[in-house]
Amino acid sequence: MPTKIDSPSADTSIAKWVAVDSATAKIVITGKVDVYSLANTWTQIRSAQDEWLKKPGSHSLTFDASGISSLDGSGIAFLIDLEEAQKKAGGTFSVVGLDSRYQPLLKEFDPISNLFPVPVVSPKRGFVVSTGMAAQNLIDDAKGLITFTGHLSADLIWSVRNVKQVRWSDFVNAAVQAGIAALPIVGLVSFLIGVILSFQAAIGMKQFGAVSFVGPIAALGIVREMGPLVTAILLAGRSSAAFAAEIGTMTVNSEVDALVSGGLSPIRFLVVPRVLAGILVMPVLTLYADIVSIFASMITMLAYDIPFINFWNGMLQIVTIEDIGSGLIKATLFGVVISAVGCLRGMQTGTGAAAVGISATRAVVSSIVLIVLVDGVFAYISYKTGF
Repeated sequence: MPTKIDSPSADTSIAKWVAVDSATAKIVITGKVDVYSLANTWTQIRSAQDEWLKKPGSHSLTFDASGISSLDGSGIAFLIDLEEAQKKAGGTFSVVGLDSRYQPLLKEFDPISNLFPVPVVSPKRGFVVSTGMAAQNLIDDAKGLITFTGHLSADLIWSVRNVKQVRWSDFVNAAVQAGIAALPIVGLVSFLIGVILSFQAAIGMKQFGAVSFVGPIAALGIVREMGPLVTAILLAGRSSAAFAAEIGTMTVNSEVDALVSGGLSPIRFLVVPRVLAGILVMPVLTLYADIVSIFASMITMLAYDIPFINFWNGMLQIVTIEDIGSGLIKATLFGVVISAVGCLRGMQTGTGAAAVGISATRAVVSSIVLIVLVDGVFAYISYKTGF
């Protein structure tokens, strides 16, 4: 009679694999069946079964449980594993001699197909379905943007009428985060833009002997286009993502829902201070970027023997107050877009660990797209009006 296995260190097998022929096999198991006695037996029996199932033909496996003296949950799991392997290979499995006291435990897992569900394969979407879903998502996003714009416009008017009720502490924090903290990166990129723009323009102008016009033309391009656009793109990647991540984290933590439950408007409480900060810091950063870029262009033109005074006089003849005002007005619109879109994407944050990162990414992409769109509209207006 087999020795009972009561400890993990025992090596005696309680089961015996009997291959009657290529189509019929039998497992005889005796003694106490628990997690310790099955430690090595399970692997040995399953290996023998896998080798047997590889043979061609039908396979019928019988599990003889008449010699079992004790059976726990691990033994039931062993039975289920054997049966699942048989059914997966297209064979049959039967249990004989199992004591009636263990039958209810085994029937709790009948049918075993519930334990091994078939993976659900998502149907492949066709071109028409994918296009329709993309169009629907675009329409829903446009509706959300229009609705948010209406609420924000109303609350901005409210902030003008109720100045004392605006959260100016949040306004100052957002202005510092989006403005003062952005000065180094804006200054660095603006300096490089001024150098690159001057060098590239000088290459073409030199062929026509008009190098002296490079400085004034570069300055005009900087104050009207490059200064506002570069600054806006930098803030879109920096401040818009920060706003989206900050509000998105609050959304995931149900803090925004708590504001609504407390009777507070999330737009007035969270969005308005940040949008006002964007309106303030964007023109200031743009003016700073213009100065740095023009200074970089002046230094660059020294390489072509154009002194500062010539550069300055030529710039005063071409660049007017209207040009500077045009760039600053455009920058103000960019500031509204950057801050508002960042807050919108933050409030649209879903659930899950990746939701905040997705919102930050969407904020950056949406901000840049809308910046280019606003810039295009403003360019058309400038073309028609001359402003």
